[in-house]
Amino acid sequence: MPLHTAARPSGRPKLEAKAVAAVVLGNALEFYDFTIYAFFAKPIGEAFFPAKDATSSLLASLALFGLGYVMRPIGGVVIGALADRAGRKPAMLLTIGLMALGMLMLAVTPGTATLGWPAQAIVIVGRLIQGLALGGEVGPSTAYLLEAAPQDRRGFVASWQIASQGCAALLAGVLASGLAFVAGEGAMAAWGWRVMVLLGLTVVPVGLVIRSHLPETAGAGEDPHASASTAAVLRRLLGQHGRLLGLMFLVIAASTVSNAVGTNMPVYAQATLGLTETVSTAVPIALGLASILFPLLGGWLADRVGRRPVMIWPRAVILLAAVPAFAWLVHRPTAVNVYLVTFLFSALSSINAAAIIVGIPESLPRALRSTGLSIVYALSVSIFGGSTNYLVNKLIAATGDKLAPAYYLAAFSLVGTVAAFFLPETRGRNLDAEPQGGAAAL
Repeated sequence: MPLHTAARPSGRPKLEAKAVAAVVLGNALEFYDFTIYAFFAKPIGEAFFPAKDATSSLLASLALFGLGYVMRPIGGVVIGALADRAGRKPAMLLTIGLMALGMLMLAVTPGTATLGWPAQAIVIVGRLIQGLALGGEVGPSTAYLLEAAPQDRRGFVASWQIASQGCAALLAGVLASGLAFVAGEGAMAAWGWRVMVLLGLTVVPVGLVIRSHLPETAGAGEDPHASASTAAVLRRLLGQHGRLLGLMFLVIAASTVSNAVGTNMPVYAQATLGLTETVSTAVPIALGLASILFPLLGGWLADRVGRRPVMIWPRAVILLAAVPAFAWLVHRPTAVNVYLVTFLFSALSSINAAAIIVGIPESLPRALRSTGLSIVYALSVSIFGGSTNYLVNKLIAATGDKLAPAYYLAAFSLVGTVAAFFLPETRGRNLDAEPQGGAAAL
């Protein structure tokens, strides 16, 4: 299915495949970095936070990774508002540039054994810069895709934001496995992880060039609020769309928890179900395959049956299936069953996420679209993306109940299902018109 369209009478820019690739590149780079860091958290900790015991070093490395989440809400507000005030393109150029800078600082900074404490300071600053960029990336890039896409294909085009995450995670896994096979585990711990980060950065110049040539879609000057200050944008968002933002936050929270439970499945398979490391390390393949194929299906469905049904029904199925599926997995903990359950929930969550990524920004007026999505996305990911894996493992340890992840997942799926029911239907809505709010009939 081609992604380019002919020029339209409205004067909006045509959307070509290379433009879509450049726009979703920032989101893909985030998940590439996430996967690489998860693979190499131990040697990164040893390089920058050496300690007498391996556990302390690993925990310091994970704390460094989590530090970026602190900056996401700030990036959502500042860069999201910049995109609404100055245009999508300047914001997208800024975010990918900052993201690249943060990754480069991690890749090229000598270890603490060589540089001393300044090495730690440099990588901490780098992760803060990257967190700022990631918090501001999703709003401008998604707004651009929606505003440049044909009206009847906005769901499918925006779903590439989600599919790109699966592509990047799968690519990172394949590259890491290939390099480890060639160089060996010792080399990967010593310098291979730096090579993996640098490999991800090779796409940045291409992304910058293409993004710099994209036509602007923000419509600056057409909206009397477009040049408002960040504070004015926030006041208008909270004053006129506060209830809508709250519902959006809950819907994204449910999706974020689903993703986190999925990424925790390798740990769950090994630590809780007692399966081998070989089995657990193959789990991300099931995650990656589902998160490449099914977001596109979700976007296609959202264009045909509406955003709200695709937000509601996959999430409702997760709600109903979570406990039975995990109970079956605990009763029959085989490799195939782990892959099946992981694939099932990743597929359902991916379909759901595709409708969310298009339906939420469509619910907001153009002058607030980037800021609104950036804020609720960054807050949700900061709170739940960084805490879910810790909490579900803590619950298992505290209660001894191997179904703890299922209960957690079901609880948030209930919240997400109910919140989605009260969101407005936006399929076919004129993005230049002021949204009226209210829930449409299913």
